[in-house]
Amino acid sequence: MDAAVETFKARRIYLLLRDRITGGTLPAGTRLPGEPDLAAEHGVSRVTIRRALDQLSTEGLVERRPGVGTFVRGGGVLAPTVVDFADVFTHLKEMGRRTEVRLLAFGYVQPPAPVAATLGLAPAERAQRAVRVRLMGGEPFSHLTTHVPERIGTTYSEAEMASQPLLALLERSGLRVARARQSIGATLAGPEVAQALQVEIGAPLLSLTRLVEDEAGSAVEHLHALYRPDRFSFEMQLQRTGADGARRWSPLPPLAANTEKNATPRPPRSKRKSSS
Repeated sequence: MDAAVETFKARRIYLLLRDRITGGTLPAGTRLPGEPDLAAEHGVSRVTIRRALDQLSTEGLVERRPGVGTFVRGGGVLAPTVVDFADVFTHLKEMGRRTEVRLLAFGYVQPPAPVAATLGLAPAERAQRAVRVRLMGGEPFSHLTTHVPERIGTTYSEAEMASQPLLALLERSGLRVARARQSIGATLAGPEVAQALQVEIGAPLLSLTRLVEDEAGSAVEHLHALYRPDRFSFEMQLQRTGADGARRWSPLPPLAANTEKNATPRPPRSKRKSSS
């Protein structure tokens, strides 16, 4: 049988079992049916089932006990990192403190034309390019490629880039980061990114492009980030605004959003008789 077809079938069964595990249909400690039973249930070969189970085992979702069976593991799924869209810079700094970083590449290059134009670079002007992977609990969740104008990039070293958040390094250089524009989409993992994020080639990823500007409106960083959707997500607090007949959803300001999250529910007020 075509190897590509078998790979697709294994991927489909892996995703099906993974959804059942993460969704709680198969709770921790559950013994999965044996390979022959799973193969008969899904109409595939035992080799295909074995590939799917191997992938689940690699991700820590199941434990394979020779001669005993395959069991769903408790605590195997990492809680995804969540970033509030309304307060992105605060979350970026916090993420830098709570996560590990692995520097894959560092150098000075002439960036691709679209990146150079976005950064407002002069012809032949170089940028400091870095490629990093961020990890939470030792597991990778994001692949980050940044370009910073060379005049700014020379203020930090490769060693510092490997150990400190880029935003902190930019501010240390004297820049006053003020705003950012970003867009989010989806893409598929290429070979290099798939290896770095420990996913299969062609796996779906969240894609984010961010342009960071200083107080004068000059671009100081271009970021292209790829995230594993099972380990990272964005959220935004919304509120209804506008007059009747033209009401709409609007972003909740960061302070209000944080207050709402941390608010302690109040008991209902008792009804009091009017003295008037």
